[in-house]
Amino acid sequence: MAKFVTIGYGDREGYDRTDAAVRDQAHAHDARLRAAGVDMGIAGSPVQVRNHDGAGTSVESGSFMSSALPVAGFAIIEAATLEEAARLVSKTPCAVTHGVVEVWPLRETPQADPATGK
Repeated sequence: MAKFVTIGYGDREGYDRTDAAVRDQAHAHDARLRAAGVDMGIAGSPVQVRNHDGAGTSVESGSFMSSALPVAGFAIIEAATLEEAARLVSKTPCAVTHGVVEVWPLRETPQADPATGK
């Protein structure tokens, strides 16, 4: 199974204008995903970390990326295909309450050869 990073965007206004029954179904869907082992959470306040040229680390409060909607949460899901991953997240709160969910394929980081370090 492939892994995917999902980023949910949404705001209170969109959430509140969605029928409560639809919201409840979306939250129940998230509960089923968590019960199946999906690692998900609500986004906290971010920081930006830089260490340009390895010359020293700087940390600044705030997000680097910008969006019309705030980031609401993240998840790591497993699915056979991108299409299946999209189907899985299509019933989550951000997707049904006038927000959006991005699905990013998570590629494996190449392993360094222990003998050469490359």
